[in-house]
Amino acid sequence: MSTKRISISNKEKIGLISNLHTMLSAGIPILETVDSLLEDVKGNMRKLLLVLREDLIQGKKVSFAFAKFPKIFDKVTVNIIKASEEAGNLDTTLNDIKENIKKDIEFNDKIKSALIYPVFIMFVFVAVLLMILVVVVPKISNVFLRLNVELPLPTRIMISMSDALINNTIPVVLGIGFAIFIIMFLFKKNKRAFISILVSLPAISTLAQKVDLTRFSRGLYLLLSAGIPITSALELAEEIVSKREMQRAIKQTKEMVFSGKKLSDGLKLNKAIIPSIMIKIVEAGEKTGSLDRSMQDVSEYLDYEVSSSLKTLTALIEPLLLVIVGVMVGGMMMAIISPIYSIVGQIGG
Repeated sequence: MSTKRISISNKEKIGLISNLHTMLSAGIPILETVDSLLEDVKGNMRKLLLVLREDLIQGKKVSFAFAKFPKIFDKVTVNIIKASEEAGNLDTTLNDIKENIKKDIEFNDKIKSALIYPVFIMFVFVAVLLMILVVVVPKISNVFLRLNVELPLPTRIMISMSDALINNTIPVVLGIGFAIFIIMFLFKKNKRAFISILVSLPAISTLAQKVDLTRFSRGLYLLLSAGIPITSALELAEEIVSKREMQRAIKQTKEMVFSGKKLSDGLKLNKAIIPSIMIKIVEAGEKTGSLDRSMQDVSEYLDYEVSSSLKTLTALIEPLLLVIVGVMVGGMMMAIISPIYSIVGQIGG
């Protein structure tokens, strides 16, 4: 059975982790727990549990089975579970993972909700554009052709687009569909490259940096809490972030820690992207021996910062989009109306 492409919803993932935590905390053996869960599941969840059950019977660990499902459990989660199994506190760690998944979902929901309005505005603009090209332009273009008047370039472009859409509807639709398919295919093949381009845009770059810092600090907190060495935790944390600058900063910090320096020393080398408050909290955690808790505090602070930035960005984008769409729709209408005024002027003359 190929398990690399199998995925489940976030709701199912939380349910699985929560059930495992509850039953293991109650003292129920892991194999008996899996058998119990298999009674009420189907689809990909059942496939996951069957693979887990088979590996447990063969004497393998939970982390070994979970590593077979990269679309469900990332390397950070797998390594946290592996460390907790070795430490004998799997039930407690599962609860931490469940809470982290909930926070990740809430965090992603904030980002998605900020994108809903721009997407809606673009959808409305496309709908208005199609209505003008299909309903308005054909009627007006017939009048222009009969009068045999010279039309401005924007009007000619709109008439050409309208003719192409009406007279070659199927080829145009197939062409657009094919273009969308190619874009989606290239996105799946080079997802990291596309994300890197997106997060480098001026308006998004600062926000993406804060998002990366939030994910990095939260991931590091979980890894350190599970007992994973700081060097291994930093290596895993490189895969959490999306911006190349952050990846380089984490890699540089990891090399500093390898050479015997503190985590805060490595972070200080990248003050351009690492907030000073984060460095101070990390220094305090290193002095008190509670670095994992310090990373948790950092993640909560940065989560609040991202929420505030999203609200500000959304407040700026909404009027800007309305102005842009208004100008574009107004331009299209002017391309239709200006020749009419010209004709009326000639008749009056």
